[in-house]
Amino acid sequence: MVLLPPALNVTGLSKAFGAVQAVRGVSLEVAAGETLALIGPSGCGKSTVLRLVAGLERPDSGRVEVAGRDVTARPPEARQVGLVFQDYALFPHLSVLGNVAYGPRMRGVRRPDAEARAREVLALVELQELATRRPHQLSGGQQQRVALARALATGSGLLLLDEPLSNLDEQLRSELRADLRALFGRVGAGVLLVTHDQREALSLAGRVAVMRAGEVVQQGAAADVFARPGSAWVAAFLGWANILPAGPGRARLVPEDALLLGEGEPWAVTARQGTEAGETVQVAHPWGSLTVNLSAREVALIRDDTLSLNVDPGRVREVTDDRE
Repeated sequence: MVLLPPALNVTGLSKAFGAVQAVRGVSLEVAAGETLALIGPSGCGKSTVLRLVAGLERPDSGRVEVAGRDVTARPPEARQVGLVFQDYALFPHLSVLGNVAYGPRMRGVRRPDAEARAREVLALVELQELATRRPHQLSGGQQQRVALARALATGSGLLLLDEPLSNLDEQLRSELRADLRALFGRVGAGVLLVTHDQREALSLAGRVAVMRAGEVVQQGAAADVFARPGSAWVAAFLGWANILPAGPGRARLVPEDALLLGEGEPWAVTARQGTEAGETVQVAHPWGSLTVNLSAREVALIRDDTLSLNVDPGRVREVTDDRE
């Protein structure tokens, strides 16, 4: 059995723009056929990492390997990666087929062969019937698929996606997330996905790396990172509602499944807000204000503006409070 080298291996990557240290000592690996989501708030450096991997920026230090080849000093066209930007960057004067065939053509593939490859990839993204249209004749979702097809047509073993769904409305984003996950599984390329959207990361990626102020502060299997944040800052970024004080520099992370409703002491309900599923309420607990999501049936547990609940201490984790 032949072991393939990682689709991407990044070691100690750093980049400063003047006095601003945009990326600091970032190390990542993307296996062949794996999707890694690089997530973090705006300005944390994640798009700079992608541009460094693509060769659009040169690192101050560190190493970039693609499929086992050191490409740190190579220009973008010599790195053999597929790129998808958030604005899609389609050529308005070319047809859909021409856009998708562009990558292979730039790599020296003869026009008939490049167009044949483009038609294969358009079928993969279910756009073969739109091959003769121009980008302005497509919907946002269709343009996104063309941009992805153009990256796939290069045959690259590594795809780099920078906020690929950010320009689409929420309903279309939800639909495309499922399509993209299936597509990534079929093409077998390694994928580095940059996104600020936690749901997008969890639905598309097998692993995630969380960035803060230019550094990767936690990485691992997506489900593990979301279920077990390593610090209060990571938990807050990932959308944890119940991060409560636990002493100087420490915080308690209270997951939803630690809240045992209808048991124990009644605690005062200080705020209520209706949701599609029921209500979200704030409960004055001795540890602090707890956010509790109630189903329509569970709302009946509120009596005289109190809600009885216990917190299972075995499911509560204590971590460093690094939110400042």
